[in-house]
Amino acid sequence: MKTFLSRLIFVLPALLLFQLNGTSQDIHFSQFSETPLLRNPALAGIFNGDVRIQGVFRSQWNSVTVPFQTTSLNAEYKLPIGNGDDFVTIGGAILYDKAGTISLTSTSVLPVFNYHKSLSSEKNMYLSAGFSGGLVQRKFDASKVTTNDQFNGVDNDPSMNSGENFADNNLSYLDGSAGLSFNSQVGNNPENNMYLGIAYHHFNQSAKISFFNNGTVKIDPKWVYSAGYKTTINDEAYVTFYADYSIQGAYTEAIGGGLYSIKLDEYTDEQRYTISGGGFLRWGDAFIPMVKLEMKPLTFALSYDVNISALKASSQSRGGFELSLSYQGFVSHEKATNEPIRCPRF
Repeated sequence: MKTFLSRLIFVLPALLLFQLNGTSQDIHFSQFSETPLLRNPALAGIFNGDVRIQGVFRSQWNSVTVPFQTTSLNAEYKLPIGNGDDFVTIGGAILYDKAGTISLTSTSVLPVFNYHKSLSSEKNMYLSAGFSGGLVQRKFDASKVTTNDQFNGVDNDPSMNSGENFADNNLSYLDGSAGLSFNSQVGNNPENNMYLGIAYHHFNQSAKISFFNNGTVKIDPKWVYSAGYKTTINDEAYVTFYADYSIQGAYTEAIGGGLYSIKLDEYTDEQRYTISGGGFLRWGDAFIPMVKLEMKPLTFALSYDVNISALKASSQSRGGFELSLSYQGFVSHEKATNEPIRCPRF
């Protein structure tokens, strides 16, 4: 217990650094730990295994307006390179978002490449550099747009001219991001791990993103700082902390929290079942309780945003829920049973 408390004291100040107000301009998930490629392409491949596939579905603001629905699908494949302990990860992320009455949709297809350089011959310690770049498409249904010009004195009349002249209701552009991460075993226990990461998103600032063909409208670049820390309490339980801090233009977003995990079959040779529970805080916006069930190689997680922002009165504190499903494992069963495995992991 003393060891656990000392580790807790170490990690809490790091989480407190993320306690700043504001919200980000980009789409975000409360289960941000299940969307690593959207946080930082250098977080690709930091898991125990060869392959990982993750999907997250989010629906929010059902109590206020037409629900905002967001779906993310990530896939990663990790393989060794050269004669040492270095690895590369190839994969990609697909992001789909649909928002509001006019069905404003955004679809992103972003391939990812990450190189992991081993820094130690005795334990898992890696410096990773990742790159992600691909196509983004945005569109909306112009027939569903209503304006003040269509008010006839009694009601809205869709047959009247909206007074708006959209240059296009469908546009595409290239987008990209790059990042670095440091991942290491902590102490002598290979189950105790940490990572730190920094990423720069949207370096194609000249991309056309205005439906009015306004060349002065640019997408703001975004910096994302990420951290994670996993520590065992005993043979049957462990705690995992996650935190992100984002800066995009004049906006910031801070989210952090943790999960307490209990192994349900701790006396078997191959651990399969784990249940986790905890919560996260998106500063100034929402408190997010979360439960997670791991049945190797599958993991299910459910979370719900309890709104604590200025909108909590109109939303009745209801934000949105998220459901995630992930698959994580080894291509070869022999590799899965060959312990200890030297690879980037968390």
